[in-house]
Amino acid sequence: MTKKTFTPEGTVVVGPYSPAVETGGSAGSLVYFSGQIPIDSTTGKIIDGDIKAQTSQCLKNLSSVLEAAGVTSDDVIKVTVYLTDMANYASVNEIYGEYFKSPYPSRTAIAVVALPLGSQVEIEVIAKR
Repeated sequence: MTKKTFTPEGTVVVGPYSPAVETGGSAGSLVYFSGQIPIDSTTGKIIDGDIKAQTSQCLKNLSSVLEAAGVTSDDVIKVTVYLTDMANYASVNEIYGEYFKSPYPSRTAIAVVALPLGSQVEIEVIAKR
């Protein structure tokens, strides 16, 4: 299997993984993106702020990885959102709706006990080239 990885300059990786991996041929290849948490690439720490601020930072980080892979949010076909508190679902939707445009990618939202570095939200996607 042929695969290509993408890591934007300045990306903070908190484990042994690639921020994005492309698989398949040039026609119809898929790019799988690791979950993005609201980490500030200049400090290497989770940003201060509420769930809206954290969601915005996740999407900012995601944009950076999408750009490095040569795709955009319009190419995203599947999103998975991990939340430590489902009470934040509506607030995440508000920010999410500003980032993704109709027709929206398919999406799953999952409640989890904890996320890396104490994050309240993590967002991962799959895009089609």
